[in-house]
Amino acid sequence: MALRLPPMPKVSDLLRLYGLTAQKQFSQNFILDLNITDKIAKVSDVFDCYVCEVGAGPGSLTRSILNAGARHVAAVEIDRRFLPSLQLLEDAAKGRMTLHHADIMKFNIPSAFPRASPTGWESGDIPGVRMVGNLPFGVSIPLLLQWLEAIPERSGPFAFGRTPMALVFQKEVAENIVASEGSYNRSRLAVMVQYLCEAKRRYSLPSSVFVPKPKVDASLVVLTPRVTPLIDAPFIVVEQVVKAVFAMRRKFIHTPLKLMFPGKEELVGDLLRLSSVNPEQRAHELAMTEFNSLCSAYLEIARTMDLPLQPMRVNRPAHVTDVLR
Repeated sequence: MALRLPPMPKVSDLLRLYGLTAQKQFSQNFILDLNITDKIAKVSDVFDCYVCEVGAGPGSLTRSILNAGARHVAAVEIDRRFLPSLQLLEDAAKGRMTLHHADIMKFNIPSAFPRASPTGWESGDIPGVRMVGNLPFGVSIPLLLQWLEAIPERSGPFAFGRTPMALVFQKEVAENIVASEGSYNRSRLAVMVQYLCEAKRRYSLPSSVFVPKPKVDASLVVLTPRVTPLIDAPFIVVEQVVKAVFAMRRKFIHTPLKLMFPGKEELVGDLLRLSSVNPEQRAHELAMTEFNSLCSAYLEIARTMDLPLQPMRVNRPAHVTDVLR
């Protein structure tokens, strides 16, 4: 298997040839410098792996992933303007790349890799599958939350096992994702990510490497699903508790937790007593063990009193275009 691509036109030349520019509609910012995309591919550990690239765009990161020795790349791109340039790359890859004109939020990832072998979740091994992408900033969080929900279900990319994700986020979002317990940067997103994944910020990307140049810097974050989640509760319950706690992050948690009990706010006292969590803490001060206790306590109260597991509405966009409207 030839690991390097044959000589090809520069990505910037292809953009000029096809008259392509980034569109705000799709929240696009490209990285055209192959030295940068080569580093992303190296950190993403794609050698001999099946790689789903999220938002291939003009194909610069796709080239780097192929040149880094990926076994096969499923390049998913919703913007049809980039299909001709990506088809050139697909032809040059000689069977190691498949182009998918699709919405990643609806794309069936396991179907793209029929030859990939799953690994046992509890074995501690990592499968030979990777999720890699320079995510459109405007859609990165909804996409991430969708994949997080798939982890306990072991569906989507996690049908193969504990599939790592190497994703580019805005710097502030990346800082929130990796924020430690007690840090004021600690957010709802940090808890949702870290209870399911080990999160590491691996590579900083200044705004100057993007075309067009955004107003903010970015970071590459690598997320690896844990063998055992740090919170022992259904995803929908964790999501509800964490959403409630962070709804009023400057207030002590006993106030926002009332959102869990519409019309029955007095049950907050029972929740806090049953969980043994100090009510005079703010959201960012809670340890993961305390979130675990709150979730377990809410489950017990909900089952005893026949309360809904989702008392608060959660917006779940089904398409990338739903997010970017």
